[in-house]
Amino acid sequence: MEEVTVLQYAAVALCALLAGTIGGVAGYGTGLLMPLVLAPIAGPEADVPIIGLSVLFTNASCVLAFRNDVDLRRAVLIGGVAFPTCLLGAYGYTFLTGRGAALVIGTFLVLMVPARRLLKRLRTQLSEGSLAAAGAGYGLLVGGTAGSGVVLLSILMAAGLNGRAVIATDAVVSIVLGFAKTGVFQIFGALPVSSWIMALIVGLSATPGAFIAKRLTETLPVHIHNAILDAAIICGGVLLIAQALF
Repeated sequence: MEEVTVLQYAAVALCALLAGTIGGVAGYGTGLLMPLVLAPIAGPEADVPIIGLSVLFTNASCVLAFRNDVDLRRAVLIGGVAFPTCLLGAYGYTFLTGRGAALVIGTFLVLMVPARRLLKRLRTQLSEGSLAAAGAGYGLLVGGTAGSGVVLLSILMAAGLNGRAVIATDAVVSIVLGFAKTGVFQIFGALPVSSWIMALIVGLSATPGAFIAKRLTETLPVHIHNAILDAAIICGGVLLIAQALF
């Protein structure tokens, strides 16, 4: 990573606060927004390791802010099956960040919203077996990419979670997988001291955003919050498709 100026560090911190607030309301933000800021400063190859480490801080703040809304049973189920596949994804992350993967993931996300609404009308949701399978696939994906956390958002909503329960449970799972990614990246030399410093700045700057988001979501009816989450999923999918095509 090239030498970073004080002004660049300040810009990263400000963007991280904004991303943390968005993440607390919409369910994701840091993973998709921060690479756009980090890539020209730290280099694109450093994005995944830095984001993987910083989410330990950002999601810890989300868990603290939304602790009463965590669905612990689903968090343990998804985290347990996703942990080993996340290790594999982190090991081979350079092979999982291509245009083809982004295009497939983005298309999946855009289609997932109407599919979930159809399942809801049919009074059907993901069974525990289906949830475990989805968690295993998500672990492989998140281990090798930055910004794929929106997939977990969609999985949790398809499992029947709503509003703040989605945000809180997502944060618990993300912490577990963040430890897996960070361990692999540290072992294989993808987290030099400069990346640790940048990750700490991102994580600590984004932390207040979770508490700002909690205040914002306290006044939101569940159906409005769900609509925001749906919009976030579709936007995330469109962004991934755009990244793949352009």
